[in-house]
Amino acid sequence: MARETGPVCRLCRREGTKLFLKGTKCYSSCVLEKRNGTPPGQHTVPSRRKVSDYGIQLRAKQRARRLYGVLERQFRIYIDRAERSQGVTGTVLLQELERRLDNVVYRLGFASSRNEARQLVNHRHFAVNGRVVNIASAQVKPGDVVEVREKSRNLLALETGAQVVHQGRTVPEWLSVDTKSYRGTVVRLPERPEMEREVNEQLIVEYYSR
Repeated sequence: MARETGPVCRLCRREGTKLFLKGTKCYSSCVLEKRNGTPPGQHTVPSRRKVSDYGIQLRAKQRARRLYGVLERQFRIYIDRAERSQGVTGTVLLQELERRLDNVVYRLGFASSRNEARQLVNHRHFAVNGRVVNIASAQVKPGDVVEVREKSRNLLALETGAQVVHQGRTVPEWLSVDTKSYRGTVVRLPERPEMEREVNEQLIVEYYSR
């Protein structure tokens, strides 16, 4: 399983925004706030260099990649797929990322972070349409039913994810969830206001159009 390793708080500091990579800890103790938003690394004199257009586009791409927990090679596959699809490339790209199984598990409130959701999926705790799926990048489509397996419904991670939802993270309207039966349904494709607002898809498309 390929994934980024290392201190995740450094990623938030580098992108200058909360990526909520540590679940509930991001609500109570945030290094980004303690360091006043400064990027990681040694600092003697604050840099006053103007950021180039390329630098702005790169940061937008890296922010989206780290937010969804996708490596560079896989992110490029999503870009190529979006460019070949009908519709607005940036919107299609975000829909591809949102429809990843680990993201859907996170959005439904079954995990407190996407990293945790990815681990739960890889450990075979979820089924799609009654079939166990352990591939975090598996794409769901409208009408698919994602549910927690019967033997996994006493996991502490599920309670933690529910707590995060109660703290203010709501389930988007393109998904419906039944917490009593530990089941969620993909109602339709997500629309732009229902997807990550921290992502600037136009800058990402411009980055790969160079």
